[in-house]
Amino acid sequence: MPVITFKYQDLKDLGIDMEKDELIDTLPMMSSDIEDFDDEEIKVEFFPNRPDNLSVEGVARSFKGFIGQEIGFPDYEVVKSGEYVTVDRDVAEIRPYIGFAKIDNVDFTGDKLKYIMDFQENLHWVIGRDRKKVAIGIHNADVVEAPFNYIATPKDQNAFVPLEKDTEMTPQKILTEHDKGKDYAHLIEDFDKYPLILDKDNQVLSMPPIINGELTKIKEDTHNIIVDVTGTDERAVNQALNIICSSFAEVGGQIKSMEVKYKDKTITTPDLTPQEMNVHVDTANKLIGGTSLTAEDIKGLLLKARFDAEILNDNEVKAIIPAYRVDILHEVDVVENIAVQYHINSIEAELPDINTVAYENNWFKSEATIREIMISLGFQEVMSLMLTNEEAHYEKMNQEEKPHVQVARPITIDRTMIRTSLINSLMEFLEDNKHEDLPQKIFEIGDVLYLDDSKENKTVSSKKLAALVCHSTANFTEIKSIVTSVLSNLGYTMEIADSENKTFIEGRSADVTGDAKNGTVKGFFGEVSPEVITNFTLEYPVIAFEIEFINK
Repeated sequence: MPVITFKYQDLKDLGIDMEKDELIDTLPMMSSDIEDFDDEEIKVEFFPNRPDNLSVEGVARSFKGFIGQEIGFPDYEVVKSGEYVTVDRDVAEIRPYIGFAKIDNVDFTGDKLKYIMDFQENLHWVIGRDRKKVAIGIHNADVVEAPFNYIATPKDQNAFVPLEKDTEMTPQKILTEHDKGKDYAHLIEDFDKYPLILDKDNQVLSMPPIINGELTKIKEDTHNIIVDVTGTDERAVNQALNIICSSFAEVGGQIKSMEVKYKDKTITTPDLTPQEMNVHVDTANKLIGGTSLTAEDIKGLLLKARFDAEILNDNEVKAIIPAYRVDILHEVDVVENIAVQYHINSIEAELPDINTVAYENNWFKSEATIREIMISLGFQEVMSLMLTNEEAHYEKMNQEEKPHVQVARPITIDRTMIRTSLINSLMEFLEDNKHEDLPQKIFEIGDVLYLDDSKENKTVSSKKLAALVCHSTANFTEIKSIVTSVLSNLGYTMEIADSENKTFIEGRSADVTGDAKNGTVKGFFGEVSPEVITNFTLEYPVIAFEIEFINK
C-alpha cells in the first residue's frame, strides 16, 4: 500500500499545530497506519481507496476535519482559462482520453517539489495501475502556449528532448534507449503510432504514458503549471485530475479549466461538481452497531468528514460529496465515514442476541489436510483476490469467455469480474515474481463463483485447488505424478481422459475425475502452452493442475 513521508513542520505550515506524540496517536484513528517516525519526519500508510490522502495537503485537509478544526465541504473555485486541447482521432486506439487543467500560484520550494513527484507516482500506482490505466504529467505552463494538441505520431517523427536528457530523441528511440522508455515500453510499443501532447508551436510537452519533455520540466521557481492526465478509462482520468487539482487548491493554487475537444464532443476539465447521496439513520446505526445516532448527529459527523450535509427528515440525510472523494460508491461508504468520524474506539461492543456453540466447518478441516499435503510436496501457498478481469481470466489463458459474475461498478479495469478459476491468478503471481530463483512451486486453495446455465444462471460457489510448477524441465509426467499424489493422499480414486483445454499444449494435458466417500473431484492438468506462457511474459516451461471439490 502507498506510504507518504512528510515533516511535522509541513503540517504546521498547513495550519495544524499539534505535538508529535498527539499526532502519532491521532492519525491511525482516521484509517491510516504509522510506518515509521523520528524527530522530524513521519511515514504514514493509507489504504488505496483514499488516493486523496496521498499528499500532505490531502492529509491536512482530512485531519482538520477529524479534529474539528475545519469542517464541511472545501469549495474550490474553478475559473475558465479560455484555452483548449484538441484530441486527434488517431489516438483513440492507443490512449483515447485526456484531462487538462491549468493551476496558477503554486509553490515548489523546499521539499514541495519532491512531495508532488511522490504524489504523482502514488497516483500512478493506485489509480493508474502503474500507468496502464492512467498517466499524469505536470508541466511548466510559462514555456508553452495554447491551443494544445493530443496526437498520435509516427514512431520516427516529432523528436524532442525527454526529461533528464540533453539531446533530441524520436519516440521510437525513447522506448529503446531511455530508462523510463524501457520501463514502460510495453504499454504502447505494439501500436503503429505513439501519443504526444504538443503546444501551438508543435513543442512537445510529453509522450504519455512514458516521459515528459525537458522543455516543461518543473523547478523550484515554477509558479504556473499545466496538468495532463491521459488514459484508457475516462472516469479514472477525470478522478485523478480532480484529486491533483484539489490538492493544489488546498494550498492556494488557482484552478483554471480547459476544454477538451474530441471528434464527437467537447468537455470541460476539471469538473469538480460534487455528487449527492442519501444516507439513512437506521441503516447507519445498524451497520455501525452500538450507536443511537440521530439525523443531527450524522450531519455533524459528515461535516467532519469534509462533506456537506442536509437533513431531509428524521431518518434521511443528504450527503454532498467532494469530487476528490472517488471512493464513495454506495451508502455503505458514507456510513464508513460516519463511523470513522464517530471514532471506532468509541463504539461499544455488544454481545449477539443468540446463543451458539462453535465448531470447525468440515471444509476447513479438509482444507488443512490439503494444505499439509501440498506443503509436503514442496509447494508454497499463495492467496490472491477473488476479483480479476476478462482479459487475464480468458484471453490470456486462451479460453473462450463464458457467463460469469461481473462487478457492477468496478473501481479499476483489472477488477471487473469474480474468478471462475484459480490458474490465471497463479500465472499473474509467477509473472510478478519471475525474478525469483527456479524452480517455483505454488498452490492456492480458494473459492470461485460462476453462473450455472442449468439453473437459470444462478450463481454457484465452489472450492478449488490449483498449483503451478515453473522450471526449465517441467513436463507432463511431473504434473501427472503430482496430481496422482494429491488425490491418492486425499483418498480419491483417479481416472484421466484426453483434454481439449486450450490453456495447455495439445496432447500434453488431461481431464481428471475422482471419487471418494465424501464427494467427487473433477479437473485438469498439463503443460501450459507457449502462447499462454508468453502472454504472462514468462520464459520457462510451466505445468499446472486445477481440481474442483464436489460434495455428495
